Amino acid sequence: MAAHKYSRFLGSALLLACLADARAGAAELVVIVSARNPVTTLRADQVAAIFLGQSARFPDGAEAVPYDLRLGAPIRDEFYARVTSKTPALLKAHWSKIVFTGRGQPPAELPDSAAVRRKIADDPDAIGYIERGALDGSVHAVLVVQ
Repeated sequence: MAAHKYSRFLGSALLLACLADARAGAAELVVIVSARNPVTTLRADQVAAIFLGQSARFPDGAEAVPYDLRLGAPIRDEFYARVTSKTPALLKAHWSKIVFTGRGQPPAELPDSAAVRRKIADDPDAIGYIERGALDGSVHAVLVVQ
C-alpha cells in the first residue's frame, strides 16, 4: 500500500515537473492591435469573448475583428488554451455550434505571425496574437498572455 502511494506521488511530481518545463519553454504570446487603435489594455476575459464570437466590440464600443493563426499552429493552440481554456477539439465544437445556429463565423485565419502583424497593423479594428518577439512599432500589445 505504501509503495502504491509513493508511486502515485512520484508520478504526480513527474507530471508537474514536465508541465512546468513545457511552460518555461513556451513562447511568450501577446495580443495585439494596430498602433492606430486607441485601446491600450484588455483583460483575458475580454479577449476570450472577442475570439469566441461572444463580443464583436472593444470596450470603447469600436468594432473588433479577430484574426487567428492557421489551424494546427502550436501558437494558436497555446493561445486558446491559455486565454479561453479550450483545447482544439473544444474550440471546434464551440464554433460548430455557433455556425450551425447561424450566430457567427470563426475568425479568419492567417498563415503566420508576420501575416497577423501586417493585417493588424493595416486595420485599426483588427485584433490578433503573435509571439512577443515579433512585435514592432506598427502594432502594440494590449495583453501579455499568461
